[in-house]
Amino acid sequence: MALINIIYLTVLACLLKDVNSQRTPTISHITQEQIRDIGGQVDLDCSVHYSSEYPVIWVKYDRLKTTESIPLSSNAALIIRDSRFSLRYDDATATYTLSIKDIQENDAGWYQCQVLISITNKITAEVELQVRRPPIISDNSTRSIVASEGESAQMECYSDGFPPPKITWRRENNAILPTGGSIYRGNVIKIPSVHKEDRGTYYCVAENGVGKGARRNINLEVEFAPVITVPRPRLGQALQYDMDLECHVEAYPPPAITWLKDEIQLSNNQHYRISHFATADEFTDTTLRVITIEKRQYGIFTCKAQNKLGTVEGKVHLFETIIPVCPPACGQARYGGAVSIAPSAATILAAFGIHAARVFTRIFHTKH
Repeated sequence: MALINIIYLTVLACLLKDVNSQRTPTISHITQEQIRDIGGQVDLDCSVHYSSEYPVIWVKYDRLKTTESIPLSSNAALIIRDSRFSLRYDDATATYTLSIKDIQENDAGWYQCQVLISITNKITAEVELQVRRPPIISDNSTRSIVASEGESAQMECYSDGFPPPKITWRRENNAILPTGGSIYRGNVIKIPSVHKEDRGTYYCVAENGVGKGARRNINLEVEFAPVITVPRPRLGQALQYDMDLECHVEAYPPPAITWLKDEIQLSNNQHYRISHFATADEFTDTTLRVITIEKRQYGIFTCKAQNKLGTVEGKVHLFETIIPVCPPACGQARYGGAVSIAPSAATILAAFGIHAARVFTRIFHTKH
């Protein structure tokens, strides 16, 4: 950039060396603000009176950095070597036309027409070229966020482009936003008090009518204490048969899950089989299979879930029945409804036989 400025000043000095005093030039016309698409073409006109003895140049410059300017032409000749740029001069109207074809994004900016009176004096007029650009989501936008239930949360989305893009927010499957409704407009969406129902994917969409727009998926994770649902709090099964006890756990972060009987933690062995199945980051189904039930195994079982935000327990009462419940007594892997089903007629007769024998025994002991 320093080299360009040196060349610019050198050219300026040479052009001014032989200039004689005459009537002061004026710029009578400058093209108004121009807006173009990438790949388009633009003509920038500058009409100057009384300038035949003075250098007229086009300069591209940065308004924020006025010391950084790039000379593009001098009178009717280009200085810059770029096949996309050309210069025309109309002697009848004293108009210098700077043409740019195949416009690129970095062509946007301010173009100044200058008439150099002396090394310290010049008259100028300027025109802004704005280039339409499709939206791009800025790097300073939120990518993901984790918040604890009850806390406030804020997601931000910013976009570059021209015209300035407008930002809208949506949720996955057009779910209702915490702000109400399915659409929110603005760069920042605030949630004063986060609930676990607010978790999920949020879409930040930037649109300005150029291209297809831009979108960023922002994932909101909500940390919350475990919640346990017991689908069947009371279950009956006959001696020497298996039974599945179930708890559904909802929590984030994923909790530690344990099963207890009489305040003693259970583990996998010949009497119990514990399994956990995560259906999502926040949902876990846990099953305790009581194998070949013995008398001492009837009673209250506890499923316990714990994460950093809290601990919760669910209770399942396993009691004795005469008729086996199928499944799992019939050997199926999945427990269906809570309906007791006899696996076969022979099993029913055997169960009634056992029951009749117990009744007869009680009567016999009572009489004696």
